[in-house]
Amino acid sequence: MKQTERLQPTRTGIRRAAALLRDGALVAFPTETVYGLGADATDDTAVAKVFEAKGRPSFNPLIVHVPTLADAEAIGEIPEAAWAFLEDGWPEGLTLVAPLRADSKLSLLVTAGQRTVALRVPASPVAQDLLTAFDGPVAAPSANPSGRISPTCADHVLSGLDGRIAAVLDGGETPGGLESAILAFDEAGPIVLREGVFQVSEDLRRKTALDDGPGALPAPGMLKSHYAPQGTLRMNVTTPDPGEWFIGFGPHRNADANLSASGDLREAAANLFALLHQADKKDRIAVAPVPNTGLGRAINDRLSRAAAPRGADF
Repeated sequence: MKQTERLQPTRTGIRRAAALLRDGALVAFPTETVYGLGADATDDTAVAKVFEAKGRPSFNPLIVHVPTLADAEAIGEIPEAAWAFLEDGWPEGLTLVAPLRADSKLSLLVTAGQRTVALRVPASPVAQDLLTAFDGPVAAPSANPSGRISPTCADHVLSGLDGRIAAVLDGGETPGGLESAILAFDEAGPIVLREGVFQVSEDLRRKTALDDGPGALPAPGMLKSHYAPQGTLRMNVTTPDPGEWFIGFGPHRNADANLSASGDLREAAANLFALLHQADKKDRIAVAPVPNTGLGRAINDRLSRAAAPRGADF
């Protein structure tokens, strides 16, 4: 098995990463949320490698990353209601689902054969440098085996995908710690398909769980069992059982680790996946209650999927 290259985000490293993408290889790279596993979104073979490396179901679509809003508009028809979110540029940690343009040239595997596409303009300088150097759309789900914990540093990527991908562009720890929020749109306006780093208004409609059974998903990250450590996980625990590895939130003296001792939801979001990686070898994990407001919605969404029985989808 060929070892994965670890590239630094220098001019040389960026050029090497872009060249690998142009050759149809897979490159993991940091965004402001988590590390993505990138492939040329117009190359069927390259995109197929993403599904193979991750063990990802082919009915689960991929997010397309581009460097500018104009690039996003060339691929998808941005819905009128979406422009309210784009007045000051593309927000950090937001993915929008838009009708796919007929001349987009995207691989059908990216959209799972659907007529919509999930689009994102990442804010991370390293991601921007890579996308600009590559000069094309990059399909990039999180850079981890399917269903497992999303990576927030290069070491997390390598622990799951070393030897399966060509390179990881090591940009250090990602600041967001959670994936992007995903919004779709219909005649009635926006619908939240996934909670995430971008904080979505509490009063928007939500469809963040899979309701419809087998078939193509409307957006990534909607499987019931996802983001899972190897052991079992319980949520909303105030007193852990003997032998449980306890992740606290707020002032928990008996916690083995803490999302945020001060009860800060932004700090908790940034720490969530890193602590789940830390707990990954434990047989039983318990997590303290997290308020279900603001970023707490996204944190609880990820925890509920991590706690779901394995095979809860298909």
